[in-house]
Amino acid sequence: MYQSFYQSPAGLLSIKASNNGITEIGFVKEEINNPVLDTANPFIAECISELEEYFSGERQTFTVPLDPEGTGFQKEVWAELVKIPYGKTISYLNLAIKLGDAKKIRAVGGANGKNPIAIIVPCHRVIGSDGSLTGYAGGMDKKRWLLRFEGVIKPDLFNDQ
Repeated sequence: MYQSFYQSPAGLLSIKASNNGITEIGFVKEEINNPVLDTANPFIAECISELEEYFSGERQTFTVPLDPEGTGFQKEVWAELVKIPYGKTISYLNLAIKLGDAKKIRAVGGANGKNPIAIIVPCHRVIGSDGSLTGYAGGMDKKRWLLRFEGVIKPDLFNDQ
């Protein structure tokens, strides 16, 4: 297992990788003094490069190999998440319908919440059926930031700039 950190415009990210791909990207919630910026693992180096392109507005899809751990159903949900286009959203209900059963809405929400690869597997693009922003493992401030960055919501909608 390899780990590095990347200081993104949205906050400090922890990036983990195996020998097969990226296993985890998460927002760091506590302060870390002198985070290690180790790019020796080729997947971490590629991931950081693609994240830099994303945050500079040059990239809307990612190609770095992913290797998340999860159940078969979770992986099915996460595979559907990567199909949500940049700058678009989908409701939990519509995601459940895409997966074949509207009754799986709670299971879809649970799998979405366990997504270990933030941003690249864009669980921040999943919203409530009424258009409301709902939970996000990285924090609602990060979800708002990412959706504003992608042009989904306007900054004045939340009285911030």
